[in-house]
Amino acid sequence: MPLAKSPRHFLDISELDAKTLRRIIDAAHAMKKAGKRVPVALRPKDIADLVLVMIFEKPSTRTRVSFDIAMRQLGGGALSLNHTDLQLGRGESVADTARVLSRYADAIMIRANTHDTLQQLANNATIPVINGLTDKSHPCQVMADIQTFEEHLGPIKGRTVAWVGDGNNVAVSWMHAATRFGFTLRLACPKSLYPEDDAIDWVHREKGAVQISDDPEKAVRGVDCVVTDTWVSMGQVDAAKRKKLLAPYAVDANLMKKAAKGAIFMHCLPAYRGHEVSEEVLEGPQSVVFDEAENRLHAQKAILAWCLGA
Repeated sequence: MPLAKSPRHFLDISELDAKTLRRIIDAAHAMKKAGKRVPVALRPKDIADLVLVMIFEKPSTRTRVSFDIAMRQLGGGALSLNHTDLQLGRGESVADTARVLSRYADAIMIRANTHDTLQQLANNATIPVINGLTDKSHPCQVMADIQTFEEHLGPIKGRTVAWVGDGNNVAVSWMHAATRFGFTLRLACPKSLYPEDDAIDWVHREKGAVQISDDPEKAVRGVDCVVTDTWVSMGQVDAAKRKKLLAPYAVDANLMKKAAKGAIFMHCLPAYRGHEVSEEVLEGPQSVVFDEAENRLHAQKAILAWCLGA
């Protein structure tokens, strides 16, 4: 009896090669251009019979809605569950949950509290598992960001992007993306909020063009794109301390002026005006945040299609 093929997981940008990632982004561009009905050539085989199970340990707007609609636009079905809807909420192991869901569904997307949960799910599932966000990374968001950059400014290879603020899970996925897609990333973070050492070590091993400092003006000077994120993520309890620490890293009009002419501004949302970004920037002509939000749908259609064998 032949061995079953290993499932195509989408766990982190760092785990896929540049050619595969480029293929996914190109498919996302094509899918957006095609509109709501994805061309047959871009869809997985027998998509009408396939179902995506979505598990949410954290609240969600963009991830929940975009993945559900993405699967529908591909022609398949989707089922959304909070972890309390599952026996996970009563102590069933992640491993057993993965093995059971693999008998019912065709792919799993999880928005998890910890990266370990994602990894356990992938290690025990016989169907594709997709990282919809963990405490370590947010690869689907950054794939949508790459798509958005290219829509506005052309190919991202050889360009320069600045990340300003907390060196969080989204920043880590930007580090992975810079290394795989061949652009320069400058991160400006308070030293106590630098990305974790394992992410920095990975970039060094892979020879990525990633620079880290605590100087936002230096990071933004002459860049093609400025990116930031909320200062206080779900579950963090040190809100007042973090806001004080990150106040010098707010993206306002004066900081954006230091970027290249024609530079764009990104934020994965939800945004807190007057904190990490000013109203003037978020609602200004350089902001592409709602294009970015829309592209979660198209990038995730492409990710789903790849995971399901297209």
